[in-house]
Amino acid sequence: MHVKIRLLSPAAFLPKYAHGPHEDAGMDLQASAAAVLEPGVPTLVSTGLAIELPPGYEAQIRPRSGLALKHAITLPNSPATIDPGYRGEIRVILLNLGRVPYAISAGDRIAQMVVARYEQVEWSEEELAASRRSEGGFGSSGR
Repeated sequence: MHVKIRLLSPAAFLPKYAHGPHEDAGMDLQASAAAVLEPGVPTLVSTGLAIELPPGYEAQIRPRSGLALKHAITLPNSPATIDPGYRGEIRVILLNLGRVPYAISAGDRIAQMVVARYEQVEWSEEELAASRRSEGGFGSSGR
């Protein structure tokens, strides 16, 4: 799939697969500027990238497992969605769940991006079919 991308900063990096597209679903996104993540304070981190996705596709922005495990850094709105009509800079909301500030440098890998297909939906208000689960929700399948 061909996706148009624009580097908005000389410090921006193209998203890339760490182990190649046959082994990785997500591409690493890197910071284009330094930032300090204070504990408990959501921080917007620049990537310096803008993309043009085709209709029917979204880019999902997800946490990096290494940052989560080693430094308690996550994305509070995970997965974040980049819609096909959005042409602005991709910026990532990072949250430090740890107890000490965490410094991000330009070039640090801060998140993963997965490009995924989605279905457009039209709603039809009518009676719903019966199911075994019915209205069973939270905890309905047991412990």
